[in-house]
Amino acid sequence: MHNEAGREIPLHIDGLGSLTPYHKKQVNGQYKNTERLKDRQQNPAKNKVIASIEAAIKATGLRDGMTISFHHHFRNGDYIVNMVIDKIAEMGIRDLVLAASSLTDIHAPLVKHVQNGVIRRIETSGLRGELAQAYSHGLMDIPVVINSHGGRARAIASGECPIDVAFLGVPSCDPYGNANGYSRGNAAASACGSLGYAKVDAQHANRVVMITDNLVPYPNVPFGIPESQVDYVVVVDCIGDPKGIVSGATRYTSNPKDLLIARYAADVIEASGYFLDGFSLQTGSGGASLATTRFLRDKMLAHNVKASFALGGITQQIVELHEEGLIHRLLDVQSFDLKAVESLKNNRFHHQIDAEYYASPDNEGCAAHQLDVVVLSALEIDLDFNVNVITGSDGVIRGASGGHCDTAAGASASIIVAPLIRGRMPTILDKVNTIITPGHTVDVLVTDQGIAVNPMRDDLLHNLKAAKLPVVTIEELKEKATRIVGNPEPIQWEDKIVGVVKYRDGSVIDVIRQVKNK
Repeated sequence: MHNEAGREIPLHIDGLGSLTPYHKKQVNGQYKNTERLKDRQQNPAKNKVIASIEAAIKATGLRDGMTISFHHHFRNGDYIVNMVIDKIAEMGIRDLVLAASSLTDIHAPLVKHVQNGVIRRIETSGLRGELAQAYSHGLMDIPVVINSHGGRARAIASGECPIDVAFLGVPSCDPYGNANGYSRGNAAASACGSLGYAKVDAQHANRVVMITDNLVPYPNVPFGIPESQVDYVVVVDCIGDPKGIVSGATRYTSNPKDLLIARYAADVIEASGYFLDGFSLQTGSGGASLATTRFLRDKMLAHNVKASFALGGITQQIVELHEEGLIHRLLDVQSFDLKAVESLKNNRFHHQIDAEYYASPDNEGCAAHQLDVVVLSALEIDLDFNVNVITGSDGVIRGASGGHCDTAAGASASIIVAPLIRGRMPTILDKVNTIITPGHTVDVLVTDQGIAVNPMRDDLLHNLKAAKLPVVTIEELKEKATRIVGNPEPIQWEDKIVGVVKYRDGSVIDVIRQVKNK
């Protein structure tokens, strides 16, 4: 047959199958200016801006029973989750699955939306504050599903956790949806830096709504999320509180115990056998981890050792090592402070990565698997080196899985830093309350009272002893803690399961039971 360009086109070719002949585009059912019709004429305003959050919710087709998602780059300054869920509740939509990358204290209003039936269940990396307390005491019939950052990315990308609508707050966005976590020119009031966790949602959600308080001219480049992944843009007065999003600077600890732990951790890295020119690392934002970075800097200068890259949540201290020439590249899934935000904006060797690239076990290019050294914290660790970072000594959910198990599994040397005693509670137990990271992926525990090496790592044990570091067994450390504070009273649990903890591959590694009311 002849197509509408006047060419004779076969309807079928062996080996290719059926063919669709070209036809002219229509606008409102009519051919218009057919000789010069452009795709963009279907959107003469050249934007995706929609009037309000309510209008965007309607446009996405959100209905009862669907799954919605949010990111946590705004941390405890986030306004987006409560703003959107309040509007959804007002519109009468119910029975939703909330698949946020993490939830914190500011999301306490979600308790009422669980109680009123708007939210049926939750998947997240972490819970804190009133929502976590309520969950721990049996708020919901369906347990919360706790994923690691890599596990969440894997679940979304594989379709195991399909997202119907992603609502993504962004500090800078143009009318077509190109977005980043900072602003062209002066810093955006709500700057959060990397959009690493939001990027996965944008890539895989059926509908994507960008919510911004900073609409900028097209094209907003460089972008963290491209217009090709965005359906609608909504402009609101404010998307977050800067004080809760990032601090002016993440400060070093002055706590003598943390400093001693940090010094030991740097010594462990130096003696590990991985402290070679071109090694790679990830450290956290806690006091001991930041101090470890400082002590490691001195060793890098003394030995003329430079790192190929630093990964994960990027802090001012890591940026300063990069600017000093001691770390060649930064791979940033989450910017922890304003220095990191500015570096991401201005430095071409500071790269924004998504959570799947960062830590998904199904991703053949997973950056966590390229790590030589990772330094991680712990609430509890047991004699089998299993680590808990999510439930407190009272059994209440008060933390996040995060990238803990992802990086412990991927790194050549995973180092846990923790005080031997926290308050009046020992850090080392016979069995941790909740397993987030399995012991076979944990290599070294560094405390203020000594260093324990996983018996599976004879190489590290040999290297640390050769360096004359204060190496003892984990059993000896536990005995020392017990002599000081005794054994803690066991937590009293109900039978009801309130949380299901998934390992990074999607398997269930533990469950969290309801805390028994006294």
